[in-house]
Amino acid sequence: MAPGEKSPRGRGPASRRSFVKGLGAALPALALLPRWGFAEDVAAIYANAAIDWKQFAGQTVTLAGAIHPWSNAITPLLWDFTKLTGISVVTDFRLETTYLGALPIQLARGAGTPDVFMFTTYGQGISAGWLEPLNAYYSDRSLTDLGWYDESDLLKTARAFPLWRDGERYACPITSEAVTLFINGDALAAKNLPVPQTFDELLATANAIKTNEMSGIAMRAQAGGNSSVPAMSFVFSYGGDMVKDNRAAFASPEAIAAVEMFGRLLSQAGPRGVGGYEWYHVLDDFLQRKTAMAIDSSNFATDISNPAKSQVVRQAVFAAHPHIAGRKSVPFMSHWQVCINSRSRNKRAAFLFLLWATSKPTSMRTAAAGLATTRTSAWSSEDFKKAFGAQAAEAALTNLQNADVDRAKAILFHPQSRPILDAFMIGVNEVVSGARPAKVAMTSAAEKANAVIRG
Repeated sequence: MAPGEKSPRGRGPASRRSFVKGLGAALPALALLPRWGFAEDVAAIYANAAIDWKQFAGQTVTLAGAIHPWSNAITPLLWDFTKLTGISVVTDFRLETTYLGALPIQLARGAGTPDVFMFTTYGQGISAGWLEPLNAYYSDRSLTDLGWYDESDLLKTARAFPLWRDGERYACPITSEAVTLFINGDALAAKNLPVPQTFDELLATANAIKTNEMSGIAMRAQAGGNSSVPAMSFVFSYGGDMVKDNRAAFASPEAIAAVEMFGRLLSQAGPRGVGGYEWYHVLDDFLQRKTAMAIDSSNFATDISNPAKSQVVRQAVFAAHPHIAGRKSVPFMSHWQVCINSRSRNKRAAFLFLLWATSKPTSMRTAAAGLATTRTSAWSSEDFKKAFGAQAAEAALTNLQNADVDRAKAILFHPQSRPILDAFMIGVNEVVSGARPAKVAMTSAAEKANAVIRG
């Protein structure tokens, strides 16, 4: 949808300023950075920092992560980092599931590489001593110019997300995402239907618009923790928690009702084989017009808005996550983060890389490639809105505003987050497949997760 065009419900998008204000970050005046055609222009921007960028020249930093919008956006810029600092960067990017499975094994062996890595299971990493504490690096004037770095430009959620309970930071956020509803507007128009707002409306709409060629809705439902993002959004929006008082809480009445609705949606209007769906299956179905609606990460917008990949560029509608009547939506949100290996031999060079990669000028450049960064200045840029889609950006900010950072961190930062999420999604998968009713499946799943927590 074009900027300012009304949604099928007849309401135009609210102003960007209202969304960013709601996130607790005022937009700066849009004094955009210079175009990036000349290397000297780029170097001049970084030269404004009171940082000796060459202090670790000759060192090499290994960067590991998932194949992801961030890795895709940062990779073309790595040569500029090397030219600026003299630090070489060796990359190791893999499919997300493969990467997330292999990294903990590598870190548990005490390997000194990778030096810098994308990470999600913070509680496990902190408890095991894998992650380097970062507060001292931020306060080191030989490494950091906080005035130039300007943390006030970070989204409120990005400022709060990396903080551990003792106030220490073990990670640096690199992306911003919240679970979003994606809709093929043509499918709604064919039935003269509005954008669904409640879960009951979502169920009715999904059943009304499904056809033999197009499912009504697609979501991740694979029996593994990596598929938990949409289902957690249902739990939160129904008033439930994943973890509360150090116990798995998804056997609560609220969570059971949420998973029951999740299962009804996919069993009645989902695609064949949805029990094996991961995020890339969901995205592909939406891009190829194989599903009329999808619920997943707001980062899907980059591909949806790309004519080279998407058949629904003009039809795509981006909307707020659904809610139950009388309760506001609480979508799952997250910031992918990067960490420094506590056993790295190049920690200070690695921190300089983190500072560069998440700085205003670098964020402006990655945003131009459609990356949803952590900075309000990048979100407000015309290049980002063009690549990501202006209406998609509004929807993503709405969902970030509605999200509950503490509820998301309670599960993501738990030392046993991975087995808890695995148990949860095994239960959800059973509900989707019809193997067990929600109450039985989620009670069993919570019992398994709590057994792991107790040790």
